[in-house]
Amino acid sequence: MEKFVLKGFKQKLLLAPDFKSYVFGLFTPWNVIAGIILLFGFYAMVYRLIFGLGPATNLNNDYPWGLWIAFDILAGIALAAPGLTLGTAVYLFGLKDYKSFARPAILSSLLGYVFAVIALLFDLGRYYRVFYPIVWSWGLESVLFLVGWHFFLYVIICVVEWFPAFFEWLGQERLRNFFSSLGIWATAFGVIIAGGHQSALGALFLIAPTKLHPLWYSPLLPLFFLITAVLGGMAVVVIESSITHRYFKHQLKRFDPKEFDKKTLGLGKALAVVLTLYLLLKGLDLFHQEKLNYISSTYGVLFVLEHLLFGVIPLILLLWAVKEEKPFWVRILSFWIALGIIVNRLIVCLIAYNWYIPWSQKYYPSWMEVALSLSMVVLVILSTRFMIRRLPILSD
Repeated sequence: MEKFVLKGFKQKLLLAPDFKSYVFGLFTPWNVIAGIILLFGFYAMVYRLIFGLGPATNLNNDYPWGLWIAFDILAGIALAAPGLTLGTAVYLFGLKDYKSFARPAILSSLLGYVFAVIALLFDLGRYYRVFYPIVWSWGLESVLFLVGWHFFLYVIICVVEWFPAFFEWLGQERLRNFFSSLGIWATAFGVIIAGGHQSALGALFLIAPTKLHPLWYSPLLPLFFLITAVLGGMAVVVIESSITHRYFKHQLKRFDPKEFDKKTLGLGKALAVVLTLYLLLKGLDLFHQEKLNYISSTYGVLFVLEHLLFGVIPLILLLWAVKEEKPFWVRILSFWIALGIIVNRLIVCLIAYNWYIPWSQKYYPSWMEVALSLSMVVLVILSTRFMIRRLPILSD
């Protein structure tokens, strides 16, 4: 029995004949770079837990939300929506052609949410009370209460959707079939939950109409956050599929490059449609709220640059790439769109927030805030690679 367990450990987890070989196999250039980033990140985590938020960050009374909220939560959760987008397309709308994209998308969402919650622990003053809204501190009128419960429920949904691959890996056919049968119900419930908290993250800023610059403040902020989350989810699906289908191609039993490019172009069309909808709504909001007089200001230049560089230009190039059947450019533009969503969240949370404060007095993150955020990105990448190498994520 002991030999059987040891053999299974080597085959299923280590993917190496022994532990020594596994450890030496980790010393690659990319792993060394990742290790250095994690070293600084873990130092920042320990330092923050021991000495608190004040010494570890540059937060103050004017900026209680810093990089960890703007990047790890607002941007991270928006880019953790591939399960929402692909799961809905495959399991609810019957787009079976994209079924091979569904499991990697669900894994991306699961890891994105798990590490977002881990990062949130370091941003909370009383991190040990993170479970209070779930257990007994029920603030039913609070948007943050809604976000907290939705996070909790959606992580459970992602786990349920991920379980078929996990139990298939363990060889537990009955459990695999049971959780597979729950897939459509989990997806339907997940659409409601994910859509709710994606928009609720934007609703957090509705209570600060005087603090957020008028060009970014809008009653439609919840809708803008939801649309950009859908946009980010599809962009991440293209990015993730491009990387995994290149470096883990050996796991695919039947890989047709032409068919894969065709599906990428299909996602490019969807990206163009959603991006068009977003830009139209932003334009209507700009005119309806009579904000054109702010365009000539410094913040107006920033607003125009954001929507030109990460909205109009990518849309024009996407339409060209889809028409001319250029899947390579769809992949490049997906990276650019994902970057644009990160920039948007940083502007809303950090730059356009407290816009009346002089630039010399604005918040700038400390090196520990940057190190912790980068370490979370590295952990997501390493965890994704670890699971794809071992679990049947790309193919049954």
